[in-house]
Amino acid sequence: MNETRVVLDGRGLVESPRWHGDRLYFSDWSAGEVVATDPAGRSEVVARVASLPLCTAWLPDGRMVIVDSAAGRLLVRGADGSLATYADLGRPGWNDVVADGRGNVYVNRGDFDPMAGEQARPGWVALVTPDGELRQVADDVLFPNGMAVTADNSTLIVADSFRSCLLGFDIAGDGTLANRRIWAELGDGAPDGICVDAENAVWYADVPNRRCVRVAEGGEVRQTIGLDRGGFACALGGTAGTTLFITAAVWQGMTETEMVRPGSGQVLAAEVAVPGAGWP
Repeated sequence: MNETRVVLDGRGLVESPRWHGDRLYFSDWSAGEVVATDPAGRSEVVARVASLPLCTAWLPDGRMVIVDSAAGRLLVRGADGSLATYADLGRPGWNDVVADGRGNVYVNRGDFDPMAGEQARPGWVALVTPDGELRQVADDVLFPNGMAVTADNSTLIVADSFRSCLLGFDIAGDGTLANRRIWAELGDGAPDGICVDAENAVWYADVPNRRCVRVAEGGEVRQTIGLDRGGFACALGGTAGTTLFITAAVWQGMTETEMVRPGSGQVLAAEVAVPGAGWP
């Protein structure tokens, strides 16, 4: 088992890790903050958005987009730190987001409120094109969570947490999706945030099973990193691209006032053999 080290401690519900430039960016949903940290743990808040979920992605031109789920919009962060509307998503309740190398932005949502204890209803994936057009491109994802795009921009991979699988879609030239398939069956796995490496394997974080798992297409498990708390998301980065950053916290339950134990949120790091590729 790979040894993990704590990069940052004392946070809340930490999610959406993204390596960009020479720093890791992540969201603290409990605080409504997007935070940047270097590998030594020096950190700063780069955006404040009162939204839960609160996920981010990087456009090819270097701008950050932020899902303001509560307001039903996609924000873009300017070089001066200002936030502006990038796209109107039409309604609240959006979850994860990823941008591919052509500037297509994929954002997903369920069709129920798990925090209110509602029964699960399948959600969908929407596309925001570089010119601002919004359209639905996939449906029937029971609990859409983490998403990633392969380095050649050919495949979108979506985690369906409640169906214990990763879904694969071919990406057409205009960003639409086709050839839906089960990319990997995960047994008892509950995939949350995901990332892709240079061998086109996927790392997925798993809250109830307290681990991060590397799987190949088809579902073969290549590596597992055990955790002492729920793993919410992961991203590859660092100078060589071989540091797996994991956001983790002590899970208390979707309908609890505090879904994670206050102060239990951590950013962890583990060294792995294969560097990251693709997006995020």
